[in-house]
Amino acid sequence: MTPNIRKRNARRLAFQLVGLGLILFGCFIRVMDPYPVRAMRLTYFDILQRLSPREFTPDLPVRVLDIDEKSLARSGQWPWPRTQLGELVDRLSDYGAAAVAFDMLFAEPDRYSPSRLIKDPALAGVLSLKDSTARLDNDRVFAEKMEQLPVVLGVAARLTDGGKGVVPKMGLVEIGEQPSVGLFSTPHWTTLAPPLADHAAGIGGVNVSPLGGLGVVRKVPVLWSGPDGVLPGLGLEALRVALGEPVLFADGAMDEVGIMLGVGLGDFTLPTTENGEIWVRYRRDDPRLYLSAHDVMQTEDDPALRDQIEGRIILVGTSAAGLFDMRETALGESVPGVSIHAQIIEQILLGDMLHRTDVTSALELVAFVALGVVVTVVMSSFGAVASFIAGGVAAAAVMAISWMAFQNQAVLFDATFPLIGGMANFGLLVGYQFISSEREKRMIRQTFSHYVAPEILDELESSGQSLQLGGETQDITVMFSDIRGFTPLSEAVSATDLVAILNALFSEIGDQILVERGTIDKFIGDAVMAFWNAPLPVPDHPLRAAQAALLMRQALARFNASPIMKNNPPIALATGCAAGFACVGNIGSQKRFNYTVIGDVVNVAARIEQNCRHVDYDILLSTEIRRKVGDRLAMLEAGYIDLKGKSEPEAVYILVGDNKTKGSAEFVALANAHQQLIDAIRVRAPRQIIREICSECQSLGQKVEPGLFQFYNGVPNRTADFRSRASVEKLVFSHNSGKNMTNRKARRK
Repeated sequence: MTPNIRKRNARRLAFQLVGLGLILFGCFIRVMDPYPVRAMRLTYFDILQRLSPREFTPDLPVRVLDIDEKSLARSGQWPWPRTQLGELVDRLSDYGAAAVAFDMLFAEPDRYSPSRLIKDPALAGVLSLKDSTARLDNDRVFAEKMEQLPVVLGVAARLTDGGKGVVPKMGLVEIGEQPSVGLFSTPHWTTLAPPLADHAAGIGGVNVSPLGGLGVVRKVPVLWSGPDGVLPGLGLEALRVALGEPVLFADGAMDEVGIMLGVGLGDFTLPTTENGEIWVRYRRDDPRLYLSAHDVMQTEDDPALRDQIEGRIILVGTSAAGLFDMRETALGESVPGVSIHAQIIEQILLGDMLHRTDVTSALELVAFVALGVVVTVVMSSFGAVASFIAGGVAAAAVMAISWMAFQNQAVLFDATFPLIGGMANFGLLVGYQFISSEREKRMIRQTFSHYVAPEILDELESSGQSLQLGGETQDITVMFSDIRGFTPLSEAVSATDLVAILNALFSEIGDQILVERGTIDKFIGDAVMAFWNAPLPVPDHPLRAAQAALLMRQALARFNASPIMKNNPPIALATGCAAGFACVGNIGSQKRFNYTVIGDVVNVAARIEQNCRHVDYDILLSTEIRRKVGDRLAMLEAGYIDLKGKSEPEAVYILVGDNKTKGSAEFVALANAHQQLIDAIRVRAPRQIIREICSECQSLGQKVEPGLFQFYNGVPNRTADFRSRASVEKLVFSHNSGKNMTNRKARRK
């Protein structure tokens, strides 16, 4: 396995370990189940119910007798005298009600009872005592009326002692390890005014949520643990009384104490939470559920009312605004509390019970783990986009499973934790990947900042272009620049000072290369190699390289005048540039490689730079650069040079100046004189004429660029050697390859 593959596998393993850590952390959060997780879950269950609420079934034997605003307007403010409630029971009995349950409290004796009023000294003298004591007690009258049909009375959970306890009317058979131990408990119940408890067929708790419970009613306790035993909720007790069942069955876990699994009532089974609550499967509030107490209290027999009451369970409650019995359901509606008890009876009769067990919670955790594994594995192997798609597909599957479980099995399967947990994992992993990528980018930028211009780095990062390992062939421009006179300098200063001078010089000329978007390949002793058009395309790269050479000439002049060169011999540069195709990329061994270029154009540029000293000029360009740059720079012909391995000599050009220099009158005059010199040499003009033309070129050249004086000074002494070549059609400044291969140190000496 190659080091690159091992490194990539190590990064992938580290990424997967981070993903695994996030999954385990998510599992810990789910097990702890903090409030935000619970709130999201309950809100999601509300959404499921709102998308698919239960339908109202008018044939079910349940109705609510509503003490509404109209009833209060007719019969007076609440509370009504118990004798009036007795009349209400009379009317319901006449209409054939199966059972009546009061969702209200009778904790105190009726304050309107004559037996209480005569105890008031202010009223004792005006009240008649002809009636018996029984007829003077409204509570006793109400109790006698309750004998006509089964009546269930309500009590409420409270924190303080209300006096006499409340004894349940039903029996309870517990199956399993004491499931009633885990029920919601209340310290006390509100009492029932005597003798109501003795005449009631059943007693049930009116609370639809545990003590202190506020907000949306989603779960309702159907069994309560009280000081005098287990008491059923009002709805369950009303149904038990109507069915004539004497006992309820509490089904609990066989191997754990205090875990309620369900409640049995005759042929009906209610799945519950471990605390004895049931999830209410709501429907929209429907006016057909309600009967007005005002209509029932009318003396005339109403066949329509009889049809609504006969054989049904009648729950008596109130929707009047001033009586404060409105509760919010999972559907977002505010309904009377009594209607929630009615809906519980409806769903028991329909068998449409929502349920949610520990197995469901475990499957939700499995879904979260599976989603996290999919996101982690796919992202580590194929990237964030593929992970997003795969995670989206998995999330859609989880949503579909949740919806189908709710619709078909009435199972509350929470999709929020797998989805939100999966999204959180995805976001954190993307963040981790981003941080890792940024770290790698910084490393790459730090490395490349020494070799390429900042704008190229910015372009690399913005384009997202990756460098191809192994290399690619492309058209580039290569530059070699060498220090001339290095040996005298090295003899004049110490090694430490020499290094400082080289670093300062390379910083100066390196900056000029970067300004023109070049890439510094390497520093070779006292020389620098650079290239253009890689790693990113650089438009007009031959012109950029030539302009960099001119900037380097100016930078060198400033450097020689700087304090660091004080008392030191001045430095000169020899710069050669060539353009052509080469292989660009990471080249080297598997353990160590460099981003560099290899090809014939590199050799050509190096040979051209070596011939600068023979031409006696500091900047030489190849024919290909001359062709691509055209007339945009000031260049002059400098003849042919022999290159090792080449069958034909290479034409070269000296770079005099930029476009501004080219347009000057001085350079135009020089270019004309230079052409005359070339023509004279080609036609074998006398040496005197050649010297005169060289002298004229020297005079004109000093006005353009000082280095041209030395260039023209040596021409008369070299023309004879140039003419000895077999091909007189070659340009005048040819040099044999033997001279080119002379040892550089010997040439410096």
